[in-house]
Amino acid sequence: MRGVVFDGKHVEVVDDLEIRDPGPGEVLVAIAAAGLCHSDLSVTDGTIPFPVPVVLGHEGAGVVEAVGAGVAHVAPGDHVALSTLAGCGACAECDRGRPTMCRKAIGMPGRPFSRQGAPLYQFASNSAFAERTLVKAVQAIKIPKDIPLTSAALMGCGVVTGVGAVLNRARVGLGERVVVIGTGGIGLNVIQGARIAGASSIVAVDTNPAKEEAARRFGATDFLLSADEVRDVLPTGADHVFECVGRTALIRKAIDLLDRHGQAVLLGMTAPTDEATFLPAAMFLDKSILGCRYGSSRPQLDIPLYAELYRQGRLLLDELVTETYPIEDFAKAADDAHHGRVARGVLTF
Repeated sequence: MRGVVFDGKHVEVVDDLEIRDPGPGEVLVAIAAAGLCHSDLSVTDGTIPFPVPVVLGHEGAGVVEAVGAGVAHVAPGDHVALSTLAGCGACAECDRGRPTMCRKAIGMPGRPFSRQGAPLYQFASNSAFAERTLVKAVQAIKIPKDIPLTSAALMGCGVVTGVGAVLNRARVGLGERVVVIGTGGIGLNVIQGARIAGASSIVAVDTNPAKEEAARRFGATDFLLSADEVRDVLPTGADHVFECVGRTALIRKAIDLLDRHGQAVLLGMTAPTDEATFLPAAMFLDKSILGCRYGSSRPQLDIPLYAELYRQGRLLLDELVTETYPIEDFAKAADDAHHGRVARGVLTF
């Protein structure tokens, strides 16, 4: 079968991948569509260290092909969106409704794939850039069949991360003021999460003026080309500032833009050794800096909720898909994503 493999130096679209049958508690999914997220590119450029060779992709949707023993919530033929959280469901963090903190779901990649007899790692417990993938049952979330799979794929990462950061982590309240730095796939979902939460001001910041139309469509009330202009719109600062780029200078700027009791939420992925600075004295007015993994999401709860909001017209999914590419055009999709030409490119099989 076809898939996208990174060997530590090169990315290649191959056609000779193999995958084992599902074991107990596992689901085999035929992937229909997979979003290309910057996290995939961060593996190939070394920003995210990961063992190789690895089958890339972590934002996908498809059709259940087979299930292992003990799987009852999905069956062959069901449409599913895939989560990256392979939580155990039995630890204290899972029991407290914080599966993003499950230690058994972090840093232990499996190897369900093989190629020419050699095993390959699975990225983010998912590897959606393959015609079929194998996930834990908890990662397969059943969705209505009337949601296009090219759109549903984005719920598995970009939507749960961006919207979840607003609703689950920051808990933006009605009438609050929000600044979003960076309006790529994650930033647009932060914007629409703030709109759904009822924020009164949603200020989008991006150096690319071509992104204004999309930012406003998703709910931005203002669009600025520089974070230095935010105080012209919000003189006392913001209640919540989301940094969606992953640059240390912008992390400092996010903190500086906070009003009293404000929160800076860090979503952009920096290199593991990057360091950011800020003025501790500025934090004593009850300000906070919050990390956020995967939107602090609970996928089995959040993804069905987002699916329903989509069906009600309150959550935009189709509008996120700027371009679709056959899997063979991965290089073009990656180049478009790297240069910011798309909100989200989606690979199809």
